[in-house]
Amino acid sequence: MAYAVSGTMPESILLHELLRLTAERWPAAPALTYGSQTLDYAALDAAVAGFAGGLVRAGLPRAARVGIYLEKRVETVVASFGAPAAGCVFVPMNPLLKPDQVAFIARDCGVRVLVTSPERLALVAPALADCTALTDIVTTEPVAAPPALPRGVALHSWADWCAAAATTGHRVIDSDMVAILYTSGSTGRPKGVVLSHRNMVAGAKSVASYLGNHRGDTLLAALSLSFDAGFSQLSTAFHSGARVVLLNYLLPRDVLKVMAREQVTGLTAVPPLYIQLSQLAWPEEISQHLRYFANTGGRMPRDTLQALRQRVPQARPFLMYGLTEAFRSTYLPPEEVDRRPDSIGRAIPNAEILVLRDDGTECGPDEPGELVHRGALVSLGYWGDAGKTAERFKPLPAALAGRDAALPLPEMAVYSGDTVRRDAEGFLYFIGRRDEMIKTSGYRVSPTEVEEVLYATRRVGECVAFGVDHATLGQVIQVIASAVDGSAQLDTAALLADCRQRLPAYMVPAGVEPAAGPLPRNPNGKIDRQLLATQWVERKT
Repeated sequence: MAYAVSGTMPESILLHELLRLTAERWPAAPALTYGSQTLDYAALDAAVAGFAGGLVRAGLPRAARVGIYLEKRVETVVASFGAPAAGCVFVPMNPLLKPDQVAFIARDCGVRVLVTSPERLALVAPALADCTALTDIVTTEPVAAPPALPRGVALHSWADWCAAAATTGHRVIDSDMVAILYTSGSTGRPKGVVLSHRNMVAGAKSVASYLGNHRGDTLLAALSLSFDAGFSQLSTAFHSGARVVLLNYLLPRDVLKVMAREQVTGLTAVPPLYIQLSQLAWPEEISQHLRYFANTGGRMPRDTLQALRQRVPQARPFLMYGLTEAFRSTYLPPEEVDRRPDSIGRAIPNAEILVLRDDGTECGPDEPGELVHRGALVSLGYWGDAGKTAERFKPLPAALAGRDAALPLPEMAVYSGDTVRRDAEGFLYFIGRRDEMIKTSGYRVSPTEVEEVLYATRRVGECVAFGVDHATLGQVIQVIASAVDGSAQLDTAALLADCRQRLPAYMVPAGVEPAAGPLPRNPNGKIDRQLLATQWVERKT
């Protein structure tokens, strides 16, 4: 055990202790629901110990990587907490990834054990030939007809792997790595963000504190568990003694059905899902239980936020901003939403957010600058990529944020690449990604600002804006959008007429291409702007 003691109650400092400590306090409390199955904290903790024991008995060294290629299910959660309990590192792989992408991740970080299902193994096995570090594959059920595997790789069923008595894992401390989360690879090879126990535990405690999570909560895990905000549903719930409901949904309506049936009190999602949910009728039961809804992964359109608040007026909206490299950075308290609906709020507890100029000095009020995050949530960098790590993780300039020049060791901070401004009261406003900013007619235009206006016209269901090269203007703004009903039957002339009324001339899209929704997502559930832009250029050349 590595518990810290606060008063008379121990406090967890390692990721798996979030679950173990709650199991000791409230063993019979419901912890995890998947379909018709619900495990209490004692049963879930015992399952985690069993999986960890299998890793230890297999002789895995400290910090060995355990890949998890599964949809949301009980085994996914058990393996995610069992690997840290053994002193290993879990590597969640988005279930939407294709075999070659799974194999790339396994090769890149040297996965030793792969946890998957028989069906997924049949698909991914041919791509594993070059995964030389792989020694064991654990499947959720026995495999009737094992596929050809690389020489020396042993195949185990879940039941056999977890059958023997639990065994104590390697000793670790909170600065040790615990997870590698791979970001979307739409602009190149995916990057593995390395997180420590401290990162994940501090993040869970911080988020749970401002969301007010408690034992009576039921949180819906609708986002991928390979996404930091998705995994946060587990860590914040287990820290608080709440219950998590796992959901693999096909249609947005499925989300509403489960929210009603399971009496969900907390929902965290990304704007594309909220846009779809806002266009549906909500069962009355949801409004009787939903305590809050939280947004992450991009700015929520005002019309979408308004529609959600009309459907569940008693639920408190939390607008959040974060990045995988630092988990979560800011949130806007619900009481500020009416006054500043476009704000991403202020720093979450136990984090500090700076707005810096290119020379490293702090920006003044309302002056655009780069968002820089410092504190316990700053991750350990990108796995095996010193170059990209140096671009994003930099020493904090001396004399900033109370850093005295006499301190000899530098403090590393995350330079987000996002342009923001801070008003006189300290509230932050997102302007745009530096690498997504559209440069047209001498102006810098945020694509999200254009999208906000498009949604406000109420003529589009989903949309994305991006810049395309132009001989005289530098770039012009191109839009791809679906109609409100999700079809490609979009009145582009009327939409552009509305834009001309609402936007200065340099921000009016040069073209709107209708497309049937939903628009393609990246593995984290966000509309894939880069993919759509690349495809558009390819069609036009």
